[in-house]
Amino acid sequence: MDELQKLWKRHVYMMRASTAFIYGILVSIAMNFFWTPGHIYSSGITGLAQLITTLTKHTPFPLSTALLLFVLNMPLFVLAWFQIGHRFTIFTVIAVFASSFMIKMLTPLTLTTDPIICAIFGAAINGFGTGLALKNGISTGGVDILGLTIRKRTGKSIGTINIIFNFFIVTAAGIVYGWPYAFYSALGLLVNAKVMDMVYTRQQKMQVMIVTTKPKSVIDCVQNHINHGITIIHGAEGAYMHVEKTVLFTVISRYELPELRQAMRESDPKAFVSIADNVHIMGHFEEPSV
Repeated sequence: MDELQKLWKRHVYMMRASTAFIYGILVSIAMNFFWTPGHIYSSGITGLAQLITTLTKHTPFPLSTALLLFVLNMPLFVLAWFQIGHRFTIFTVIAVFASSFMIKMLTPLTLTTDPIICAIFGAAINGFGTGLALKNGISTGGVDILGLTIRKRTGKSIGTINIIFNFFIVTAAGIVYGWPYAFYSALGLLVNAKVMDMVYTRQQKMQVMIVTTKPKSVIDCVQNHINHGITIIHGAEGAYMHVEKTVLFTVISRYELPELRQAMRESDPKAFVSIADNVHIMGHFEEPSV
């Protein structure tokens, strides 16, 4: 059993490391093929690195976006090491290093300079890469680390800080390249967020109602697959056959939906299952560890 656990951990680590390098390739494509030719700024630390690169371009000491991306993240690596976890920090360093390295190594290719196309396609590629990384338990650094730290210590979201930071980046795009480019960068931020949400489904909550005649079997099987509590309502009755049933309620993430389906196939394939999308949670909900 211990040997199986070691093999599984090794498999997870290899998968996360591979995902970190895939993320690096995708963000470098977004940067070198779309954002740079289209004068579009990304969000967060990546956007800040782009801004500093633009401002130092004609100085005696021009700085590259690839180098700045890693350097600006270094204080956040220290914060993550002490406040979040060592394993989390190691994979974050790998992801940021991979993106910095690939941005530097990948030869820029100007497919188009149309700012709308560059904003949309650059953001879509980056959003897919970021969502993929988050889905596999990897942070891409930057403001993500601040968000996790603040949520861990206070339970509050970093949404306001994200908005302020990205507003600063968009405003800078307008000052440097002209105000239409501020709107193009803002469009890119929206596309990036939408694509990221489509890929990273762990944060989307769903309410599940199960009507079954085999409550014990269903509860045992569901809780073996998913680590969430279940509320039981006894004494329900079907209006058609007047068979006594039990109603079960739980909340899962969209990421866990395949596990729920598998649990229902194993325990009671004939159960009635109703799923409500995008519910809001008040109170404790078991989040996966980072």
